Formats: sequence, C-alpha cells, structure tokens
Amino acid sequence: MNSYKGKKVLITGADGFIGSHLTEMLLGHGAKVRALSFYNPFNYWGWLEDIPQNDNLEIVSGDVRDAGFCQKISQDIDIIFHLAALISIPYSYVAPNSYIDTNVKGTLNMCQAALNNKVERIIVTSTSEVYGTARYVPIDEKHPLQAQSPYSASKIGADAIALSFYNAFNLPLTIARPFNTYGPRQSARAVIPTIITQIAAGKKQIKLGDLSPTRDFNYVKDTCKGFLLLGNHDETIGKAVNIGSNYEISVHDTLYLIKELMNSDVEFVLDEQRIRPKNSEVLRLWCDNTKINKLTGFKPEYDIRKGLIETIKWFNEKQNLDKYKADIYNM
Repeated sequence: MNSYKGKKVLITGADGFIGSHLTEMLLGHGAKVRALSFYNPFNYWGWLEDIPQNDNLEIVSGDVRDAGFCQKISQDIDIIFHLAALISIPYSYVAPNSYIDTNVKGTLNMCQAALNNKVERIIVTSTSEVYGTARYVPIDEKHPLQAQSPYSASKIGADAIALSFYNAFNLPLTIARPFNTYGPRQSARAVIPTIITQIAAGKKQIKLGDLSPTRDFNYVKDTCKGFLLLGNHDETIGKAVNIGSNYEISVHDTLYLIKELMNSDVEFVLDEQRIRPKNSEVLRLWCDNTKINKLTGFKPEYDIRKGLIETIKWFNEKQNLDKYKADIYNM
C-alpha cells in the first residue's frame, strides 16, 4: 500500500459513508487527497466534517452530473476512486430519473474526465445489487446481472459505461463490486444501523422489513482495504472484482446477534413501508471473493462479530447517535 505515498488521489463521494473512511485510509498511507463533497449552499461536507484537518486533504464541493466540473477536478490527478452515487433502493422507486443522471451519467462524466486528463487509474464503484437474487452461491463475477430495482439498473448501466471506456479507449479502469458494507457513519436507512440506533435509543420494539433475506456483510475497513488493493494491482485493470467476506448471514440472525451484543430484549415489529415490491427484493447475496484474493491477496480482517462490536461501540457514543433520527424511516 506504500505505493499511495505522495500520489494525487481524487475521491468522489468522499463525504459519504465509505468515501469518508477511504479518505482517512488514503491519508494514512501518505496520499494527497482531493475529496469531492456534494455541493450544497450550507457548505456542509458530510462525514468529511469528522475528519481532522490534514495538509494533504483538499475538500471541494460540486456535482458529478456536471461534465465540465468533472474535467476540472480530475486535472493533475494520478488515481480516481469514483464512489459518488445515489444508493438508496427505496428512493429509486420514487425518483428513478435521478439515479440515471447521477449513477450513469455521473460515471460517464468521470470516465471521460479520466481519459481526457490521462489519469493513471480509475476505480469505479459498483454494488452486489447488480447481481439480484442469487441464482447460485457463492456469487462470482460471472453471475448474471439482474435489474431488480431502478437503483440496480442504474448501477448495471454505470458498470457497462465504465467497461466500455476500457474496451474502446483502453482507459486503465477497474470495477470494484463491494457486497453489503457496514460500520461507523452508515446511514440508518441500512439494516444494521437501523437495528443498532433503535436499540441504542432505548426502543422496546424496533421496526424492520423482511428478515429472511441473506447478505454478505463486510466491515467498512475491509471494504476500503479492498479498494486500495484493486487500485494497487495492474492485474485488476479491465475487470469487475467482488469485495466480500464469503460469509452469508440472514437479516434475522444479524438482528439476534446485535441483540446479544447489546444485551437487549427488544422485540421485532414488521414495518410494511420497509418491504420491497415482491420482484424487487434481493433474497440472497453471498460473495465469492476468490478473484480479489488471487489478484491482490485480499483477506478480510473483521468477521461479523468483530465488526459489529466496533460498529455498536461507535453508535453508542452520544455525539454519534445524536446525528441519527431513530424514529424516522429514511428511504
């Protein structure tokens, strides 16, 4: 990882959950980071607000939907980690056009900018949701792609645009395809922080959707380590590569593990608004991480119990929990 020392790195979506952790990790490796925060008139930098000032950190505000802006921020950059995206599945049912604009066109703009500015490497962020409900397990990169929500459709489109730039223009590009990431700073729209924040807020009953789906949960530091390894190995260029633990657990079992770790006797209550449409729910995700292991030597450092302990510890700190609205369902 020392190859990042002194490198000029652009991270889009740096103000988000994974992006802010990736920013911290790259700064720790001595990179000079230009961190993109989504523009807003309040000059609020999201989770980048929690990162201490660093002489190697430059925060810029803007929007990947603007092609000219993408060209500007990609100048004098060695490596791009493109994470900026709309990611909430329920909101994609309400505003699908926004997902095409941000996820597909935003990826097009970043790939074009990387090409024009002769960037050494670009890592484009995909998602395990592109696979849909597993047709076989564990899911390797040859698994069919299934658009079960406007969100996953937009990410399938973004992946295709990105790979076309490798095939047509030889852009040195890798598709990073993380499975379900969790940890400090994650939005409460996701199931693990939803459970933790409601228990930490003292709820006796917690509202959740379907408990039967399975996921391959990955602690955020492992996911970020996967990103850095992908950007550090030329063997990954032109490929889509899973980042996951090769461990499957149901939402039900995750709930009861969190209850155990938090010494809680909270009861589960079904919240109908959290139920996805029948054909849209992804029922099973389980990562085959053979490819990333062979190409980069990647191995997760956190099992589900260790990662949850770290996550619970962070959410239990009052200044962190106060940033969440446990009573409100966030799409």
